[in-house]
Amino acid sequence: MRRGRQTKILAVFAVIFMLLLSACSQTSGNTATTTTQTGPVKIGVSVSLTGDASADGQAIKQGYQVWADYVNSHGGLLGHQVQMTFYDDATRPEQATLNYQKLISVDKVNFVLGPFDDAFTVNGATVAKRYGYSFIQGTGTSPKDFTHGLTNMFSVSLSASRYMASLVHYILSLPSDMRPKTVAYVTSDDGFTSAQVLPVIPELEQGGLKTVLNKIYPAENTDLNPIAASVVASHADVAILGTSALSECTAYLKYFATQHYNPKVLIATSGPDQGSAFTQAVGVKNAEGVLVANGGWWPTIKTYQNDLFVPAFIKKFGGSPADIGSDSVQAFSVGQVLQQAIDQTKSLDNAKIIDALHSGTFQSLQGLVKFSADGQNDLAVPYLFQWQKDNLIPVYPQAQAQANLEFPKPAWPS
Repeated sequence: MRRGRQTKILAVFAVIFMLLLSACSQTSGNTATTTTQTGPVKIGVSVSLTGDASADGQAIKQGYQVWADYVNSHGGLLGHQVQMTFYDDATRPEQATLNYQKLISVDKVNFVLGPFDDAFTVNGATVAKRYGYSFIQGTGTSPKDFTHGLTNMFSVSLSASRYMASLVHYILSLPSDMRPKTVAYVTSDDGFTSAQVLPVIPELEQGGLKTVLNKIYPAENTDLNPIAASVVASHADVAILGTSALSECTAYLKYFATQHYNPKVLIATSGPDQGSAFTQAVGVKNAEGVLVANGGWWPTIKTYQNDLFVPAFIKKFGGSPADIGSDSVQAFSVGQVLQQAIDQTKSLDNAKIIDALHSGTFQSLQGLVKFSADGQNDLAVPYLFQWQKDNLIPVYPQAQAQANLEFPKPAWPS
C-alpha cells in the first residue's frame, strides 16, 4: 500500500484539480437531462473492482450489465439504448467521490446509480445531490445513511436495522429446552454490519439469552484471527458475525473449522449471500448450515421479471441459479426501479425522476418498493437464508421457507 504513495497522491490532486475546473462551469442544477435526448442514455457507476470488496463489486457490475442488456433488447429507455460506464474505486470511499464527480461533470452521464457499501453510497449520493441527480442504490442500507438530508437517495433494499428480525423471531420461537443459551457478537465498525448486529443484542437478552462476547473492531482490520479466537474461547451457542465482505466471513469460518468450534447457530452479515463465490471460498461442506439474513430474493421466487433475470444472468456469466449473489440482485433491482420511474414520467429529467420516486410504488426482484420520506424501502421483507446441500434457500419465515432450518448447525466435515 505504501509503494508509490507520493506518485498516487500527486495523481489524485491532479484529478481533483481537473474536476474542480470542470465543476466551476456547471450550474447547481442538472443540465444533462433537461434538454432533448439524442444518442444513448448514459448511466455511470463507481464500483469496487479491486481491493477488499472486489467480489461484491464485480457482482454489482454484473447485475447492472444484465439489466442494461435486457433493457437494450427491449427497446431501451424511451427508445434510447443504455450505455453503462463503470469506474473502479479500488474499495476506497474517497475514490468513489472522485468517480461520481467525473461521471457527472466530465462524462455528463444522464444518471448515476449506487456502488457497494454504505460509505461509498453516501459519498456518491452527496455528489449527485450537488448536481440535482437522483441516486437509486441497493447496498446503502444502514439507518445512518439516511440522516444526511439526501433527499435524492433511494434504497431499493431492506433496511439493515431489520435484517436480523427473522433470526430473532426464530430463536425466540424455539421451545425453552431447545433454545440456545449464549451468544457471541463480533462486528466490523461498519454502518451496514453494526446496524444489523447491534439491535439484536437487547432483543435476545430480553428473550433470556446471555451475551458472552460483544466486540466491535475497526473496519480496516485485516487480521481477524485474534477476534475469531475470542469467539471460539467464548463457547457461545450462537455466533453472530458482522462481516462487511466475503473475505472477512471466509477468515472466520476457516478459523472456526480448524478449531472445531461449531456453534448451534452461525450467521454472517456478508459472505454467505455471494452464491458460488462463497462456497468456492469456504468449501461446499463447510458452507452447510451457515445462515445469512437478507431481503426477499431467491432463484425461484415469483417476483417482477425474476423469470427473465435468472436465465439472462446464467446466459451471460455461466454457472447455475445458486451462483447469483445478492449484490447482483440488488443492482438489477436498482435498474428496474429507475426504468419504471422513467416510464412513469416519460422523462429523463432527474428532477422529475426524484419526484416520481418519492411518490410512486415500484416492483423489483426483491419485491415491492415504496420509499419513505428519507429514502428507505418501507415494503421490504426480512428473510433468513441457509446453505443446505450447496443451495442457499429461504428457511424463515415459515410461510416462505423451502425447507426447515437446520438446527443445530451440522458439524464441520472431518
